[in-house]
Amino acid sequence: MSATLELACDLIRRRSVTPDDAGCQALIGERLAALGFVIEPMPFGEVTNLWARRGVERPLLCFAGHTDVVPPGPVDRWTSDPFEPQIRNGLLYGRGASDMKGSLAAMVTATEAFVAARPDHPGSIAFLLTSDEEGPARDGTLQVIETLEARGEKIDWCLVGEPSSETQLGDTVKNGRRGSLNGWLTVRGKQGHVAYPQRAKNPLHAFAPALAELVAEEWDQGNAFFPPTSFQVANLNVGTGAENIIPGELKAQFNLRFSTELDEAGIRRRVESILDRWDLEYRLDWCLSGNPFLTPAGALVDAARAAIREVMGIETQLSTSGGTSDGRFIAPTGAQVLELGPLNATIHQIDECVGIEELDQLARIYQGILGRLLQPQG
Repeated sequence: MSATLELACDLIRRRSVTPDDAGCQALIGERLAALGFVIEPMPFGEVTNLWARRGVERPLLCFAGHTDVVPPGPVDRWTSDPFEPQIRNGLLYGRGASDMKGSLAAMVTATEAFVAARPDHPGSIAFLLTSDEEGPARDGTLQVIETLEARGEKIDWCLVGEPSSETQLGDTVKNGRRGSLNGWLTVRGKQGHVAYPQRAKNPLHAFAPALAELVAEEWDQGNAFFPPTSFQVANLNVGTGAENIIPGELKAQFNLRFSTELDEAGIRRRVESILDRWDLEYRLDWCLSGNPFLTPAGALVDAARAAIREVMGIETQLSTSGGTSDGRFIAPTGAQVLELGPLNATIHQIDECVGIEELDQLARIYQGILGRLLQPQG
């Protein structure tokens, strides 16, 4: 059993359902401390965070990830215990195998191999780990980054271990993500008897044309890096459960995934303008999950492409698709951010798994990136 596989199994055995870390960061911290990392726990609320750094000089390359996992769901539908790693047909099964304890294991063993080969490497290496990525993400990476910023500690390059690959390890890396803006809308009408509509006001009927306009709106056309902004209703609740009552209130929750062509303030103005045009009586509350970010071609992208080419023999594609990640908290500091991890085919699913060979290849890719970025100058 390789060192990467063994560590991945040890991490999977820890039932770190968000926001519980279950000792994962302590385990990783022990490994890093043996390499000369300064270990700095940063708990906020009930969330466990770890900042570990080797070296004091820049440039600083940071591995970022999360030790928390989503709940396993119905355990009886798993082929094996989700928190007891099992190897079958070249795959490692367990909750978090691909999202993202496999990546964490590869990061650690890659760093161990790199430091053993280059103990006097220039610059610094850091790990930023949280148990609050799969949850609200309020007391995790966001708080750690705010702490680092307050003391002037800057990350130059950041590798986030999210599962980015589509059909083969390294075929896709995320060099950005769309922004995510949520709206909670309440439309007020007047409750009444369905046989006397003239005495009531149906909020669904009032909202329907506004909804049609919101869905049909062309928010932007995207750009070379991002697809067009999308508007999606996630929840719509109306009615009392009775067949003879016109409801008095409608509640809707919607999300916009937006590109760098738009900003939060502009989206809010356009949505509210559409609602106002239809003379609705409403309340709208907003929550920004994250702004879009983009890492253009540069040292980190070049190093990742070269390392993937060396290990996998393929050319990688840059992508900004998918949901949000903790990269949204790191990129605004000026860091170059890439998400590079295993296949994402089984994340959050029953029988989540990752290829055993894939883990060792990922460790070699991470080590290759370290070697390309943290090398002597001149």
